[in-house]
Amino acid sequence: MEVTEQAVAGEREEQVELNGKLRSGSLLMALAGVGFIGYGIVFLVLNFVGSGFELGVAHLDGMTPADLNPTVAFYISHLHVATAAFIISTGIAVTALSWYGVRQRLRWAWATAVVAAVVGLALALPMHWVGGFSHDWVTHLGPIYLAVVVFVVGVALAYQGMRTE
Repeated sequence: MEVTEQAVAGEREEQVELNGKLRSGSLLMALAGVGFIGYGIVFLVLNFVGSGFELGVAHLDGMTPADLNPTVAFYISHLHVATAAFIISTGIAVTALSWYGVRQRLRWAWATAVVAAVVGLALALPMHWVGGFSHDWVTHLGPIYLAVVVFVVGVALAYQGMRTE
């Protein structure tokens, strides 16, 4: 009888640990999603009241938006607004999936949050590594890399916490 009680107690301890990992992981994933939203909002605001370029980009080859052809400057602004919209919408999706789905152990929500973030980052980040224009790497990409690190830790914890006996 004592062996059975120890086994049950051990299973309960393991389940408590898994629940803690799931809660922590889903929280970190959701916080990273909020970070994506914040980054997108900063991106959007800078378009209208900042330098006119992205976070960490003060000029393009010494030129500000005022120095550019007005049509080109408007086109760049249009792309910034569209990019900000997709960063924000991805952040909303990741946050909602993580907070409401992952915490409920819904594997499809976990997988969808991961795929949404990975696709966006895998398509967007490599262009930053090929050069083409100068920018402050820390200011420009630091916030998103920080959110990615938080997200990856959350993804790993949540995955571990989703295990059930």
